[in-house]
Amino acid sequence: MMSSENQNNQLVVQNSGSLSFSSHLSKEDEEMSKSALSTFKAKEEEIERKKMEVREKVQVQLGRVEEETKRLATIREELEALVDPMRKEVAVVRKRIDSINKELKPLGHICQKKEKEYKDALEAFNDKNREKVQLITRLMELVSESERLRMKKLEELSKNIDSMQ
Repeated sequence: MMSSENQNNQLVVQNSGSLSFSSHLSKEDEEMSKSALSTFKAKEEEIERKKMEVREKVQVQLGRVEEETKRLATIREELEALVDPMRKEVAVVRKRIDSINKELKPLGHICQKKEKEYKDALEAFNDKNREKVQLITRLMELVSESERLRMKKLEELSKNIDSMQ
């Protein structure tokens, strides 16, 4: 163990620039040591105080970050809750549209087929109607000719009868 005298030994820088050990401190050296010690303690206290200030600021910031994280989590939950029902509803509507499209395709073919049949039937109807009109016209001509001829014959017969009397 070291004696208290050895403990009091300090490294003293002399004017010559060489180092030596002194077992006794002068009053001036002692005051410088105390001053240096008090300055060191003051600096340590200041560092500790600033450290505490920074810690407090960090804690405040962490509290804010925690609050913001909670708010963002709440917003995310609300957003997901909003998106899910819409997504489900959209999926249902899309499925229904697909189903109707599948039903429409054969119906479209049937419509085209029926439309063609209708056009063909309409064309046949119109052809028969034209033929009928032509036949009616021909009939009227024949009836008119027949009536004219019969009237002519009747007139001749009537003249013959009149000439006999």
